[in-house]
Amino acid sequence: MTKSDELLGYIKASSYRYKIIKALEGRKLTPKDLAKETSIPLSHVSNTLAELLDKELVVCLTPKLKKGRLYDLTKESMKAVNDLE
Repeated sequence: MTKSDELLGYIKASSYRYKIIKALEGRKLTPKDLAKETSIPLSHVSNTLAELLDKELVVCLTPKLKKGRLYDLTKESMKAVNDLE
């Protein structure tokens, strides 16, 4: 099993992780944008982003901001997104 396979399994194991990763594909979004786009409650988006940050699947582009933080995919998660298709 490769690291890419593990990440793919991790993403697919949660509908929230899957929806957030797909929403971030090719875009930079705030948690509020993600909540609107995915219909996931904002608190769950925040928790899921924390999980994805921990696994290095997303990166916060504006960590010093209290509100309006922008998130993007990492190179690792972009590889996994290609396999989600």
